[in-house]
Amino acid sequence: MDLTQLKMFCAVAETGSLVRAAEQLHRVPSNLTTRLRQLEQETGIDLFIREKQRLRLSPMGHNFLCYAQRILALSEEALNMAHSGEPGGNFALGSMESTAAVHLPSLLSTYHQRYPEVALTLITGTSGELIEQVRKGTLAAALVEGPIVADELNSCKTFAERMVLIGNLSHPPVNHPADAAGDTLFAFRPGCSYRLRLENWFRQAGIAPGQFMEIQSYHAMLACVASGAGLAILPESVLARIATPGQVQQYPLPEEISHTDTYLIWRRDAFTPNVKALKYLIIEQTPDDEIQP
Repeated sequence: MDLTQLKMFCAVAETGSLVRAAEQLHRVPSNLTTRLRQLEQETGIDLFIREKQRLRLSPMGHNFLCYAQRILALSEEALNMAHSGEPGGNFALGSMESTAAVHLPSLLSTYHQRYPEVALTLITGTSGELIEQVRKGTLAAALVEGPIVADELNSCKTFAERMVLIGNLSHPPVNHPADAAGDTLFAFRPGCSYRLRLENWFRQAGIAPGQFMEIQSYHAMLACVASGAGLAILPESVLARIATPGQVQQYPLPEEISHTDTYLIWRRDAFTPNVKALKYLIIEQTPDDEIQP
């Protein structure tokens, strides 16, 4: 099934005649007959009731016509967007949970006000998952931990973050991984770059970490830690937003573990107007000392 077949189908449905549809599309009637038969074979349904002098849509043909018209309208919209060079159409954006919670509310509000023709969908996940989806093209862009080194991807630095380790108020001080040996560690699923940082902290010290318990919400993670169930690593900006004063205590981490940068990534061959607009809006709203174009 292709757009040409759908255009032929719609033209015949509207005119009720192969001859008139062929004239409209500057084709010969036999070409339309062949292509419509192929479409019916592919869909497995009779789209028309064939009479001597005209064609009438079958009941299934009427249903199919609605979808065909929507597909053609969307393809026209996509072409107009691409040719105009202006942001518009669908925009699938990926983000880590922490970035979505802290940095995106204001940013996406401004983006929507400035580019109302864009239908933006936000999908959250781990950095590993999001990078793979951008590679496959199921996401147009994503905000992930970087830097990212991949031939097919481009990126720019967006937000600087500082990671902290948190524990219950009664937990003994944690100055070294040995002080946390045996503690349950709350983190997102494997593929989370922040979880990997915590694992590396233990690994570099030659200490085996305790059991990891997967939690997909920072609020739930905070509640578990506050109750004394274990420790967790999360961005300081997220902690400041969701924790109340005195709810948990923070433990400093080494600079190479605590400092992290978030990057906007996109495919080199797909720097669309939507992605371009988001990139420059981030640059516009982020202090110069925190972003690298």
